[in-house]
Amino acid sequence: MTPLRAAAAVLVGLVAGVLSGLFGVGGSIVTTPAINVLLGGTAIQAVGTPLPVTFPTALAGAVAYARARQLSWRAFRWAAIPGIAGAVGGAWLTDFVNPHILLVITAVLIGWTAVRVVRGRPARVSWELGKTQGWIYGMVGLVAGFVSGLLGVGGGIIFVPAFALLIGMPLKRSLGTSLVTITAIVIPGTVVHGLLGHIDWAIALFLTVGVIPGASLGARIALRTRDRTLRGAVGAFLMTIAVLYGIREVAALLAGRG
Repeated sequence: MTPLRAAAAVLVGLVAGVLSGLFGVGGSIVTTPAINVLLGGTAIQAVGTPLPVTFPTALAGAVAYARARQLSWRAFRWAAIPGIAGAVGGAWLTDFVNPHILLVITAVLIGWTAVRVVRGRPARVSWELGKTQGWIYGMVGLVAGFVSGLLGVGGGIIFVPAFALLIGMPLKRSLGTSLVTITAIVIPGTVVHGLLGHIDWAIALFLTVGVIPGASLGARIALRTRDRTLRGAVGAFLMTIAVLYGIREVAALLAGRG
């Protein structure tokens, strides 16, 4: 890796970390396209490389939310194991799917998340501390883990809307719980993608240098922001990424067919 690309990786990591702490995601919605476009990684490396970076990113953000008591350990306990199982299955399937198709699916999921967050409809159930049935958290973990392993994302694009919009958890608590659960489910995905040779460890190292301070900063900003403002910011950010992501990957698919 050239010094210029190394510096770019640290900067990308810093930005991804801030956005991770702000929006409860693993940061891969920034690092995935950056690896492929700016840092010289292949399409499949763009899927696998963000996973080892996501662990320190999510952990740094989760610590800030835990200190502010904006984190549900009960949800984490129920969601983590199914999430790990889902991540292993999803990661295994990546060798059988066109990576550009995976990235298009990622764009669609991000866009769906953006719409749901901005609309902010009342949850289908009334959330109360300690009252949500554990199996509900488990199902959310299973789906988010599968998406994480298959698409190389942290799972926050599933966790945040599921916790906040389906279960009714307060938004900031959803962000913190998403981050701490992500720390568990990215581990098996990282192992599987590493064994399959999908990770560029040099890129991952330089990204990590930036994400840790970025995630702590992003979480502190989110905790000081009004819920309505935070909801709008989350939705606008995700929709922008989804549109840019989707256009680029659809163009890549069409070019490949040509």
